Amino acid sequence: MNNIRQILKAHFGYDTFRPMQEEIITHTVGGGDSLVLMPTGGGKSLCFQMAALMMEGMAVVVSPLISLMKDQVGSLRANGIVAEALNSSNDEGLNRYIIERCIKGEVKLLYISPERLVGGVMNMLQQACVSLIAIDEAHCISGWGHDFRPEYTQLGQLRQLFPKVPIMALTATADKITKQDILVQLHIENGRTFIGSFDRPNLSLDVKRGYSAREKLRSLLDLIRRHRGESGIIYCLARKTTESLAEKLKGEGISVGVYHAGLPTSERNRVQDEFVADRIQVICATIAFGMGIDKSNIRFVAHYNLPKSIESFYQEIGRGGRDGLPCETILYYNLQDIITLRRFVDESGQKEINEEKLQRMQEYAEAKVCRRRILLNYFGETSDSGCGNCDVCHTPPQVFDGTVIVQKALSAIMRTNESIGFTVTIDILRGSLSPEVVAHKYNQLKTFAAGRDIPHRDWHDYLLQMLQMGFIEIAYNEDRHIHVTPLGQEVLYGKRSVQLAVVSREDFSVKAQRRRIQEELRAASAPVGQSENQELFDRLREIRKRIADANGWPAYVVLSDRSLHALATERPTTLEAFGNTFGIGEYKRDAYGQEFIAVIKEYATDKTELPFPEADITSAPTSKPKPDTKQLWFDEYEQELDRLQQEKADIEEKIHDLRARILQQMEERHVEKLESSRFSVSYFPPRTTMQFDSKAFKEENEQLYASYCKPKEKEASIVVKRNGIS
Repeated sequence: MNNIRQILKAHFGYDTFRPMQEEIITHTVGGGDSLVLMPTGGGKSLCFQMAALMMEGMAVVVSPLISLMKDQVGSLRANGIVAEALNSSNDEGLNRYIIERCIKGEVKLLYISPERLVGGVMNMLQQACVSLIAIDEAHCISGWGHDFRPEYTQLGQLRQLFPKVPIMALTATADKITKQDILVQLHIENGRTFIGSFDRPNLSLDVKRGYSAREKLRSLLDLIRRHRGESGIIYCLARKTTESLAEKLKGEGISVGVYHAGLPTSERNRVQDEFVADRIQVICATIAFGMGIDKSNIRFVAHYNLPKSIESFYQEIGRGGRDGLPCETILYYNLQDIITLRRFVDESGQKEINEEKLQRMQEYAEAKVCRRRILLNYFGETSDSGCGNCDVCHTPPQVFDGTVIVQKALSAIMRTNESIGFTVTIDILRGSLSPEVVAHKYNQLKTFAAGRDIPHRDWHDYLLQMLQMGFIEIAYNEDRHIHVTPLGQEVLYGKRSVQLAVVSREDFSVKAQRRRIQEELRAASAPVGQSENQELFDRLREIRKRIADANGWPAYVVLSDRSLHALATERPTTLEAFGNTFGIGEYKRDAYGQEFIAVIKEYATDKTELPFPEADITSAPTSKPKPDTKQLWFDEYEQELDRLQQEKADIEEKIHDLRARILQQMEERHVEKLESSRFSVSYFPPRTTMQFDSKAFKEENEQLYASYCKPKEKEASIVVKRNGIS
């Protein structure tokens, strides 16, 4: 057997293995079957690729995704390894040629879809020298898994056809039942199960609760600004949301693509290829996107809505930071997400299982302890300390005695006989005379306007907290009305106190954004050991892109971002030093070394090392913006404008509340006109008016005006005039 670490360095450029990889490879080379459970980005593919290089013959890799085959075959070829893929994107002549090469022993790794393998190729491969069978996405074989595929069930034949060939099943997500099902169906019950750590410390974890669509957009724009020129994914629950969000981002000048199952295959493939090649910065996608994406330089992953399970969530965020560099993840969620997902659960064929998974996902989103500890615990790992890289660890939630607030909300719900939903509950508490409030005379309740001092969005947040704490529940079969639980009744009647989390909001003002940019500039300028030259990094990216385009590969296949950062910091000027850089093996050293070194030598002399080039600071896609000193005089005016705009919003909200209280009093006292020395107030009761439908008129081109009038219900209102002013 060749030295395992020499092979690792020569072909992949790594000096060491990740945890468990070496053990898995050694077990497989020794002829053992195995089930490998590792998180997305945890290094599963290296296990069978290394084993294949150490064994005589050809490894067969079963994968359900053409995109994965394409990415991994390209990466292997870039490392000087002979690899091929049999799939429907090839013409039949090419597929026959590949099979002939396999039989002749000219291919080291063959990637193939399960459909094509069981459709006839399985028997032909018996003529080849098969060293190993690797089955990726193995959870697809189990009816208990979250992505069952019927064609996978036929892979059980492999054990009979290749009785002496080791089988390696790999998956990123599988619970206890699914793991056992995989072993049984593949007939590898005596195989060894390897469970790697699910800890991905380079992924930061952040949750933002109760954001409106406008707040989400501003937060996402801020996220993309922090990662200028870097790739990211935004997952959405609905196809329509991916399209509308992408349009808004395009309006802000962002390079964005849309990906969902409703698009033609050709369009999905185009968008994916553009994203992988770094020609599109951001993808707005449903969960249909990502499986098989081996792109290593994704720097942020956002969830616009709450995912359906922790398995799905962790698999999706795991697509970021696969090169080990930091990746920022953000999860947004609100009440509507819960309602939508609950409907999916009720309509699913496994209601109890999916309901439990959704509940665990909600618990993660509402966590007041380290989020990474919750994730690791879900996958069977324990941690006795915080991670230091999630929002809870950075800023532990502040709580206060919210008993009175909760009692007001519970009282409003009970006084309506539990026949209202979230929106009407907030209308009652805020004292808003909405049509439903007036129609049902809820404005006559004792709790009407009892919470007028709390903003609408904060009430929404508190109700969401009450739902998570079990004080209320949603009756989905009663038009989503709210019911008070027995636990909630204990609070209502003073038998239990409640701690609510303080509602925190991001500051999106121009002043706050400027402050964040200046802080980032200061942090980037701070000397920390040997600094990276940003200008050199951008030059190296250009070389990488040129090589990738010439070979038809994604840029990260040539060299990863992590390797480029190392080169821009260490600045090797010899082939030997270049080959000792992270992620650069012998093949890449000999193939591309001289081209990169020629540029690195330009920066190897003693220069003042800046994190950004001194000139043309905005030309590089990843450089931070330089403050425009010509406009610093505007700062004091800008700050004053911010303050006045906030004061205006506060005053408008107070005026709205005051008008609602005046309107309520006039209704209760049956007063239609009020006169004072300074104001004249007129009351207009709820009424039906006739509204001309101009659109229908134009479409029909008729002359009878009255026939195009339709009734419109108007709620009660008042008109307030200052006396002496028209």
